[in-house]
Amino acid sequence: MKIAFHGAARTVTGSKHLLTLNNGKKILLDCGMFQGMGSETDELNASFGFTASEVDYLILSHAHIDHSGLIPKLVKDGFTGKIFATPATKDLAAVLMEDSAGIQENDLKFINKRRAAEGKSYLQPLYTTADALQAEGFFETVEYDTWFTIEEGIEFCYTDAGHIIGSAAVHLKVTENEKLTRLTFSGDVGRYRDVILKAPEKFPQADYILIESTYGNSLHDEHNPTSDALLEWINHTCISKKGKLIMPAFSVGRTQEILYALNQLELENRLPALDYFVDSPLSNKATAIIKSYPQYFNDRIRKVLESDDDPFGFKGLKFIESVDQSKNLNYYKGPCVIISASGMADAGRIKHHISNNIENSRNTILLTGYCEPNSLGGRLMQHPKEVSIYGQPHEVNAEIGEMRSMSAHGDYEDLCQFIACQDVAQVKKIFLVHGEYPVQLDFRQRLLRKGFTDVEIPEQHSEVELS
Repeated sequence: MKIAFHGAARTVTGSKHLLTLNNGKKILLDCGMFQGMGSETDELNASFGFTASEVDYLILSHAHIDHSGLIPKLVKDGFTGKIFATPATKDLAAVLMEDSAGIQENDLKFINKRRAAEGKSYLQPLYTTADALQAEGFFETVEYDTWFTIEEGIEFCYTDAGHIIGSAAVHLKVTENEKLTRLTFSGDVGRYRDVILKAPEKFPQADYILIESTYGNSLHDEHNPTSDALLEWINHTCISKKGKLIMPAFSVGRTQEILYALNQLELENRLPALDYFVDSPLSNKATAIIKSYPQYFNDRIRKVLESDDDPFGFKGLKFIESVDQSKNLNYYKGPCVIISASGMADAGRIKHHISNNIENSRNTILLTGYCEPNSLGGRLMQHPKEVSIYGQPHEVNAEIGEMRSMSAHGDYEDLCQFIACQDVAQVKKIFLVHGEYPVQLDFRQRLLRKGFTDVEIPEQHSEVELS
């Protein structure tokens, strides 16, 4: 059996890992889109590094676009197998894939209009909404903590990874020539003190482990609660400066965490009387889906539900749907809070909001999560004097802020706790994926000190024999 790393190898996005069994069967773990990689992004997404039609099965860890976003392209390029996912992941992936297709189509309308004026040929999207709808027909759901037989000699089990609703670690048992190989893929590991979700579950013993390493050398700020930090930014920007607080936020997970924190402020009579706009139809749909899976909430939010039937709703909250409504926010005169996707600010409506508000010193762009260094969010984190958006230069007069406490990814303590259930003597090799290379080097040393003897950091498109 071999495993090849075709994404999230020494980088954070584009999760794709391909198992090839001795009999030629191919199992793909995730099929994610590269995001925020600058000029390389389109080229990386255009080619899988393998032939889509040769893949027999896809096992999806969770719905985030950097894990699911190229599924429609996989189907478009010839994949005809089954796509396994938890029920919540299936529901979320459907709306995320359709939204991704819509963003591509709309962004290219804008870009192609400019290209036509310059006499250049039109660009085509990676896939269309029709491709996304077709891909949804390949999904088959598998519940947590249930061993599922794919075919003779291949079975897998999901355990809750605590990252977003429906997120899972994948545990495979493959029998070849009467020899059993046990492989675990962590997907994205959540936090053990998450405000909404249950903690990541312990998982069965593995011979080989693929573990994410996004925050493999850092700790999250646990001393300043999200609600308190948000209130400070709202007061600073909207009350003191009379400006707009613009918050890029991932539609699944981060947006709901922000809404929950704002709801907590209202319950404590601390929420300023302002308009709070969620300008993302996808976030609206995702929030409705998340509300439909309360069994995945932790005890804290279940307690809140006893007295508050909507932990993501509060006075002043307005959901924006249409493009015209979104454009009208450009003419909103008073202070307000605008929450919009995407989290890295590299696509979607948030990019337009930043473009329209970044030159006003009263405003704040508040980054709420991980951003690839080359993404718009990543570039803003460097506090430049000027930034290019849609090919146009903009002076950065708005304040740029960060909330480092907000992350659905575990830090190195969470990751070490996640893997602590394993007998190190039985683990033959650990592969570090989904992380930047310098971070992975630090995390590798930490795991070696924990007693793991073989920790590898695979390169893009590298292939390893699992003996």
